[in-house]
Amino acid sequence: MTYKTIIAENISQNIGQDIGLITFNRPQVLNALSNQLRTELTQALSDFENNHALGAIVITGGEKVFAAGADITEMKDLSYIDAYQDDAVGGLEAALGQCRKPVIAAVSGYALGGGCELAMMCDFIIASETAKFGQPEINLGILPGWGGTQRLTRLVGKSKAMDMCLTGRMMDAVEAERCGLVARVLAEEKFIDEVIGIAKSIAAKSRPALMMNKECVNQAMETSLHDGLLFERRQFQATFATEDQKEGMAAFVEKRKPRWKHR
Repeated sequence: MTYKTIIAENISQNIGQDIGLITFNRPQVLNALSNQLRTELTQALSDFENNHALGAIVITGGEKVFAAGADITEMKDLSYIDAYQDDAVGGLEAALGQCRKPVIAAVSGYALGGGCELAMMCDFIIASETAKFGQPEINLGILPGWGGTQRLTRLVGKSKAMDMCLTGRMMDAVEAERCGLVARVLAEEKFIDEVIGIAKSIAAKSRPALMMNKECVNQAMETSLHDGLLFERRQFQATFATEDQKEGMAAFVEKRKPRWKHR
């Protein structure tokens, strides 16, 4: 499918390690998340989710900027009822929430406002040394509306979230890794190539095991420890009904690489 605001690519080098790469393509407005971009991103995610050759998805904005936020030119004249009925990011959030494949946000440059919130919707964030995160909505007389007060607080804690949301300040990559917002910080040189390499290493794993791991970690964010432990234990037990569990343990004992069937 041809898109106007994103570039969607199927990247394949090794059999069984295909990944989907989505790159925002509105550099003239710092990849502002317009209605069209969100719609196209939602469609690309759905297409990649339904492509059984793909094992992981990477979302990026390029070298200079991830996304500098929502498209303010589209939002500035909205009424309450317009904003309520539009439910701006609802479809995209649902698409990411329903995506069972691992989704990595590769952030280089600015990830502000909606850009930061979109990155947090992904399974984890890998940042380049140039990455800067922020929720500057306070400077527009509003507040985050796509998860900035909720996901950010869960990831970095109340004090950091309050600081960012009330002052509008930006957090650099080093601080973001230190407080748990990002998983890794990589050098700017060959950044996206390294992220693609990480995604391919994930895509090379057993698909059922990837999905189960993702479900368990997400469950930890939503339930009590008791319920989360029970969910994890049942998923662990369920892996013994898969062909990949038999192959993985046989390969370990025989000191060879596993040949996954993704079943």
